[in-house]
Amino acid sequence: QVQLVESGGGLVQPGGSLRLSCAASGNIFSSDVMGWYRQAAGKQRELVAQIGIGGSDWYESDVKGRFTISEDNAKNTVSLQMYNLKPEDTAVYYCNVWRRQNGGLNINYWGQGTQVTVSS
Repeated sequence: QVQLVESGGGLVQPGGSLRLSCAASGNIFSSDVMGWYRQAAGKQRELVAQIGIGGSDWYESDVKGRFTISEDNAKNTVSLQMYNLKPEDTAVYYCNVWRRQNGGLNINYWGQGTQVTVSS
């Protein structure tokens, strides 16, 4: 079983920076794909950034160049460094683990979320 706990959210002014962290515990596999999602009020949850298995990370177009995702070697910590934050970045941010399983099936693990509010 995997447990994910996010931290680092808060209130920040436009143009500010924030670093989110996700502490992962339990049975984390090297093949697990770590990522960050966010869900703004009244919106669907969307993938923001994801660690690529080959070392090439993926970013949602609106955050590309402003956000950076990283993880430690054991996948115990997944971080999202956010620069030049905008009001449109306001959302609850969720840590995610995607695990590929036999037969093409997969399973997702989620943290409880951390609120990021960008406002002056």
